[in-house]
Parts: sequence; structure tokens; C-alpha cells
Amino acid sequence: MLLCLLRTTAEAQSVPYKDPIEKAFYQPNSAAKPWVFWYWLHGATSKQGITADLEAMKEVGIGGAYLMPIKDTNSKIPFQPQVRQLTPAFWEMVKFALQEAKRLKLEIGVHFSDGFALAGGPWIKPEMSMQKLSWSKVIVTRADKAPLVLPQPPMKENYYQDIAVYAYPANYTNEIIARGFRPEVTTSTGAPASFLCQRDSKETFRADSNAWIQYSYPAPVTVRQIEIKKQNNAYQSQRFIIQQSDDGIQFTAVDTLEPPRHGWQDWDEPYTHAIKKFTAKHIRFVWQKEGTEPGSEDLDAAKWKTALRVQGIYISDEPVISHYQGKNGSIWRLAPATTTNEVSKEDAVPLKSIINLTSKLDKAGRLHWTAPDDRDWVIVRVGHTSTGYNNATGGGGKGLECDKFSPAAATLQFNNWFGKFYTETDPVLARQVIKVFHLDSWECGSQNWSSNFAAEFKKRRGYDLLPYLLVMTGVPVQDIQQSEKVLYDVRQTIAELVNDQFYATLAKLAKTKGCRFSAESIAPTFMSDGLMQYQYADMPMGEFWVNSPTHDKPNDMFDAISGAHIYGKNIVQAEAFTTLRSDWSEHPGNLKSLGDRAFASGINKLALHVFMHNPWLNKKPGITLDGIGLFYQRDQTWFKQSSVWIDYLRRSQSLLQMGQPVVDIAVFTGLALPRRSLLPKNWLNTLPGLMGGQKGEGGKGKTAKQGQPHTGVTGCCGT
Repeated sequence: MLLCLLRTTAEAQSVPYKDPIEKAFYQPNSAAKPWVFWYWLHGATSKQGITADLEAMKEVGIGGAYLMPIKDTNSKIPFQPQVRQLTPAFWEMVKFALQEAKRLKLEIGVHFSDGFALAGGPWIKPEMSMQKLSWSKVIVTRADKAPLVLPQPPMKENYYQDIAVYAYPANYTNEIIARGFRPEVTTSTGAPASFLCQRDSKETFRADSNAWIQYSYPAPVTVRQIEIKKQNNAYQSQRFIIQQSDDGIQFTAVDTLEPPRHGWQDWDEPYTHAIKKFTAKHIRFVWQKEGTEPGSEDLDAAKWKTALRVQGIYISDEPVISHYQGKNGSIWRLAPATTTNEVSKEDAVPLKSIINLTSKLDKAGRLHWTAPDDRDWVIVRVGHTSTGYNNATGGGGKGLECDKFSPAAATLQFNNWFGKFYTETDPVLARQVIKVFHLDSWECGSQNWSSNFAAEFKKRRGYDLLPYLLVMTGVPVQDIQQSEKVLYDVRQTIAELVNDQFYATLAKLAKTKGCRFSAESIAPTFMSDGLMQYQYADMPMGEFWVNSPTHDKPNDMFDAISGAHIYGKNIVQAEAFTTLRSDWSEHPGNLKSLGDRAFASGINKLALHVFMHNPWLNKKPGITLDGIGLFYQRDQTWFKQSSVWIDYLRRSQSLLQMGQPVVDIAVFTGLALPRRSLLPKNWLNTLPGLMGGQKGEGGKGKTAKQGQPHTGVTGCCGT
């Protein structure tokens, strides 16, 4: 094979090709070269290591590197002096790297923040950080006559701003708390589980086979909602069958909890299920191992860890919008609409009965209002606070994540990190070498508020959100259909703002530096339309992983591919071959088929993950990224031999970048939010009339290339 490739190279240098496809194969241009992710870890950086890294990239045919310093200098590693991000020594290293890249004719891409996730820094103050709603709730009974002080809603980063205060006639009694009931908790396994009804507990109930948990109360209680505090992977803890009994012996099924589709970063909010109203003294939560049907990679833990883990089960008689935590945009979850079986017209709060008490609240939290004594009232104090997320993989440039609905916050972040690669080095040199502005891994949760959110909502949706604000706290207003509609409009506004205010701003800023804009998938972390943002990216990027069935990330691939096709983007990238629990057994021979699958799916430019900077010349393999590879770096045993593989990737990418996508069918991904691309394996169920039956069988033959001629460029090794 090596002799064949050498022959091909010699031919390419001497033959003038008239056929553009043939020329693209034999003489691929520089845009077809694969790139690498180039991490500088813990400030362990040296000039000799930079030169050695870049020369190694050049030698094997790499076209460029995404330069990303990650982690801080507080790690104890056997290299000194460490070079902390944003210090003069750091900028000296960056300038040297740019000089060396120019000498070697390599291009550099730079991320939006320190680290690889995502858009924060110490210059982002709490008021310019990602925001979310926060609220406190009290019930005022007819007997309450004392002056009312409303509890301060929870806050992060010592920042909180009030939005509004509302009162409405109580539509529940909160009877379990009001009557001081505490259930006797028993389990089928015999394991103690009384902690499950205690909100401050951090213990976990575990079961690896079918099991039940039983709450027994001193008297019958009314149940309208069940909140689940999960432990780690949430899917199994949301699959309880709810049973009721009056005697604790004979149980009948009442309802079954339905897990929403969720993302991997699923720890910010509990799960709240609206259920069919019932009253009982004994309540069982039955878990069955059978029947797990995860729908995508963002539910993959359910496939590999079919075990129950739950930390809390909290019962209430308060009517609630099912899974409002996802529906209000505070976390990436997709759940069915609440029905009238769960929240009736009588359960909802009439809009006309809601009283706005915002002007009655003073700075000390005292409410200057006397509640009418003809009924009990619920008073809700609503405000917003920082989500508290930061660019966790950063070091000296680590800080709060910028507000994704604020062009000013995005611009501040851009200027204080990416912009510094110009002002703190050499502006002319930086423009010559830095060719890509990159937005990498979304690992900052979601947000559902900003100082401009209410105004943007009214402008975009045509009505005022504030009278309906209680729906974002889970309170059904008017009726459940209207409540679900308002929450859908909230999600639609979030999806538009993160695109119009964040991505559009970044695209404009990238152009001011003469850079192409590269962006990875926003889902399943930030509530969004997972395809919309690719209209602003010059080079959409997905990712695929090796050595981990639970991180194959097919949706990330198809988000980028579909987004690129929809918006006419020619280059479709992939963070390629990221490896979990790498054991150094990977090599081009067992990687090629996975890369080919990415090419066949629609990817046409790979960025290999990861090329770790090695500051030493005499230590091998040098530095690695924990257990996450691929460890494609200059001291990998087969690195120099990889030039043949890189040449194969380059020729493949050259041909693929010439073509235009040809698709047989457009797939409607639906109107639900959040949403993203549909995977091919789901098409048969999604489009039964088009993909089922005979057409499905015919498709199998087409996939197998039955009766079809072999196609491809010939001349190298017979294929």
C-alpha cells in the first residue's frame, strides 16, 4: 500500500489532470486536510514542545489545529514553570505557536473561551451571566394575620433580582405538610428508605431487579403530583407504576410515570410528574426492569445500566404542569403535554383571579398587603439569578458563562478571550495564521431568562408574558391547554434568542477577524432547535466517539449534517475518534471503518481528537488527557506511519467536499421543542407510509448495493 501511495504521489506531481474529480483525488487542496484538536494541559507548555508538535503535524499531513489551553496550573505535574492562561508568559507562548504555524504553513483555530466548554471568563459578572427564574411560594391561610415577609428565592453567585409578586386563590391545601404527616416507608427489598421523603437527604435507594417502595400515611392523602429526585442517570427512576391501597394489602394501579427524553447534562432540576388525582392511605411506587426503551443517544444510560437509583420521592396535592422544568427551558428535556386527565379546568388558576402585588413588596421582602379572609391564598415571589455555570474546563480564563440572550455579553466574552489572541500577540501575524473561530462543547446547561426576555417575548409572540409568568413555575393558569401553549412560546423564544442574539453575534464578530465560524451541536444541553444555529456557522461540526457505546453521539453527527444541508454549508466537520477509557489499542486499522461511516453519513472534514501538547522532548508519550483520547500525538508509537491514513482521509475529504448532497426524502422533525435531527433508524416508525412495507424492503437492497455497479475512483491499489 505504501509503494502504491508513493507511486500515486509521483504521478500527481507530473500529470496535468483535465477531469476535476480525478485532480481532486490526486492533488487534494489544503482545505481537504484533516485537522486536530491541540490541547495545552495545566499550563505545561514549552517552546521546544510547540515546535516539535507542529512539525509532527506538518510531517504527517495535518492541515491545522484547534488550539485550546485547558485546565488550571494548580495540578501537581512534573513540569515547571507552568504557564497560566492570560499571563504575559502565556501570550508569549501563543505568539511563538503562531510564528511556528506560519513558518510551517499550518492554520490555527481558536476557541471562544479558555478550555473547550463553552463561553465564560472572569470578566463576566453575575448580572451578565446566564440567567434562570427563581421563586419562593407561601400559603396564607384565613387565620394568618401577621405581617408577611416573603422568603428570598434561591440565588447563585450572590445575585438575585425580583421580577414580580403574584397572589392567587389556593387551589390546594398542602395537606401532607399542613397536617405534619410523615409516611412510613417500606420496600420490597427490605432496605431502609425513610430518607426518600426527606428533601435534605443525599442517600440513595438502589435496586437491580424488580422492586417497590411503599409510603403509608396515618390517614388518606390526596395526590396530584410526584416529584422525583434522581441519582445520576435519571431514566429508570422516572418509570414507576403508581398503585394505591386503603388497607395496604390490595393495590390497584393508578398511573404510570413517563420519562421525558433528556440530555446527558441532566442534574440541574428534579422531575415533576403530574398524575391522575387520587386519594389513598397507602401508595406504592413499583419499578419493573423490563420495558426500557430509550429513544436515542441522550437516553443511552438506560440501555447499559438497567438499574433503579432514586434519592427522593415527594408527594403533593398541588396541581402542576407535568415536567415544567423542561417546558420552561431551564433544562433540556422533551415531555408530552399535560392532559385534562392530570389537570382539569377546575385545577387551573383563572387568569382574572391572579393579583399582581409587585408594587407591594419592599426591599426587605415585606409584603404590604392584607389578604382577603374569605379563602386561603398562594403568594409567589418570582425573580431571576445566575445559573452559576462557568467554563469548567478553563484555567486562568475561567469564569461565569455569558448570557446567551445578550449580544453585549457575547461581545464582551469575544473581546476578552479570542480578541486577545490578536492584541496580546501580533495582530498581523494572528490574522495570517488564525483562520477559524470555534465554538466547541456545550456543557453549560440551559437558561430561561435575561433582562431582555420579557420584552423579546412580547415582540416575538405578540402578547405579554408577565400575566402568565406563573406557568414557568409549574402553576397551571386558565387551563392546561393555555398553560402548555405559553410554555411552548417560552421555548420558542429561547430557541430564537440563542440564535438571533448569540450565534448571529458570533458570526459577525468572526468575520471582523477574517475567520470562518465553526460550531458544534447545541443539543442536548441548551434548550433549542438543534439545527437552527447552523445557519450562522460556516462549518457545522458534529462529533463521534470510539470505544464507548454510550458516546457514539449519532444525533450530534446528524444535527451538523442535516443543518449543513438545510442551510447550504459545504464543509461538514466532525470531532473525530474521541475515545473514552482509551487503552492505547487504537490504530488506523481499527479506526478506518468508523471514519468511513462518518463519511458515508455526510461528514467531509475530520478534526482528530486529541493531539495533546507534550512539553518534553525526552519523555514519551508525554501528557495525555485523563482517560479520554484518541491520543493522536507525536509520541504515539504509530504516529509517523499514520501519514498514509491521513493521506487517505485527505483524498476522501477532497472528493466529498466537491459534491452536493443528494437526498431522497426530507424528514420533518416536528414542532416539539427542544428538537433536533431524527436518526435513520427511527425513520421506519416516523414515516410508515413512506419508509415501511415494500419501500422499506427495497431500501435494504439499496443499502446492501444489490444489483448496483461498483463506483469509485480507480488507479490506486485497484479501488
